[in-house]
Amino acid sequence: MAKDALMDFDKALELFEPVLGFEVHVELNTQTKMFSSAGNPANSANHDAAPNTLVAPVDMGLPGSLPVVNETAVRYSISLGLALGCSIAPSSRFARKNYFYPDLGKNYQISQYDEPIAFEGSVEIELEGGDTIVVPIERAHMEEDAGKLTHMGGSTGRIQGAEYSLVDYNRAGVPLVEIVTKPIFGTEHRAPEVAKAYVAAIRDIVRSLGISEARMERGNLRCDANVSLRPRGQEKLGTRTETKNVNSMRSVERAVRYEIQRQAAILAGGGTITQETRHWHEDTGRTSPGRPKSDADDYRYFPEPDLLPVEPSEELIAELRAGLPEAPSVYRRRLKTDWGFTDLEFQDVANGGLLAEVEATIAAGATPASARKWWTGEITRLANAQGTEPAALVTPESVAELQKLVDAGTLTDKLARQVLEGVIAGEGSPQEVVDARGLAVVSDDGALIAAIDDALAAQPDVLAKIQDGKVQAAGAVIGAVMKAMKGQADAARVRELILERAGQS
Repeated sequence: MAKDALMDFDKALELFEPVLGFEVHVELNTQTKMFSSAGNPANSANHDAAPNTLVAPVDMGLPGSLPVVNETAVRYSISLGLALGCSIAPSSRFARKNYFYPDLGKNYQISQYDEPIAFEGSVEIELEGGDTIVVPIERAHMEEDAGKLTHMGGSTGRIQGAEYSLVDYNRAGVPLVEIVTKPIFGTEHRAPEVAKAYVAAIRDIVRSLGISEARMERGNLRCDANVSLRPRGQEKLGTRTETKNVNSMRSVERAVRYEIQRQAAILAGGGTITQETRHWHEDTGRTSPGRPKSDADDYRYFPEPDLLPVEPSEELIAELRAGLPEAPSVYRRRLKTDWGFTDLEFQDVANGGLLAEVEATIAAGATPASARKWWTGEITRLANAQGTEPAALVTPESVAELQKLVDAGTLTDKLARQVLEGVIAGEGSPQEVVDARGLAVVSDDGALIAAIDDALAAQPDVLAKIQDGKVQAAGAVIGAVMKAMKGQADAARVRELILERAGQS
């Protein structure tokens, strides 16, 4: 595949104005699916279900099977609409979206079209440095997810070059809410940052509502990023592309930046933009063409004849409104105050999309400082090396347990990093990794004194320097002891014992 020509980002923004739009799909964590009694794989209880074991006749599109609306999914959808500042429709209707779905047995998706459950809202998002921007929401509508195709035999995992494909219907029928923004203007050079911050804000909202785990790496939260450019001074919007199912906030940011650079190069060269879906490639940092983007007429929407309209009562809407959590901007300001972080420290957490992880780690018993240190430091480093999100590697509870072992003196920071790697590798809890690998700090003074004596015997001149009051010379002995103990010693205790042996305590 030939590489796209890219224009320098700053140059692209001199010539063109970016206009953004996002379609974020949120999988709801109800116990059962949107229209059937089958278990919901987006619920943590069903994550590890074998393929094609969470299915019902409706999910398979079997003749005579009829959908039944999941009441909890409707309540979750209304709560999300309210949290997005939307109006809730007194009556909304499901529709059939007709399309060739190889992973939906009935060959259409039950969605909402011209009568969504929620409409006309907005979300305030906070950018680096404390700046805010309001993202206008057009609608939030209920629908069902499609199944999952696994393409076998190719080198890329995509259908191109694959020998055959496997279909898993577990995800078919999972309850979804699709949040669609209006065109977003005025983002300018911060367009990629806005994309990342918006998805992070949606993730924070749905997690605080408790309606989704919002794990992007698991597909609980997926973003389609729409990008178009128009020449400076032009009123007419440019042709947009839609980069599909980007599965991390970092990738959303990169995909928007890439599309701006790619489209600018085409337009500056006299070309035209094709209205199409595009696929994001994490390994190369590029997008590639998908299919020409269909318009609504192509889907032949019509009202779903097997389902009645959804008509929530005013009392239900009032009840759900009263239960809403804080808005993301208020939530962030409160966390910053509660944690006692400086602006820079808080931005490190927020920019990494780690607010929920740090908050949960603190709730599990860690201090704010230690929670921030682990998530923005070693865990993020390991996640970047693996090309995944930090939350995909380890749970907040495990991080808090790891820090407790450090606080208790069982582990040094260096040993704790080794334990973390073991936890991520699936070797068990932090304590189980410590026990299995024998990584606990040696607390037996007798063993430490023996190692110190060996080190002093090998460096008699160092002992003399310490005895003469040059206590900084103890560093050479500490290093030798730590090496002999394979890092499993408390350096501060080793120093104390060295000075005692040298008569300098």
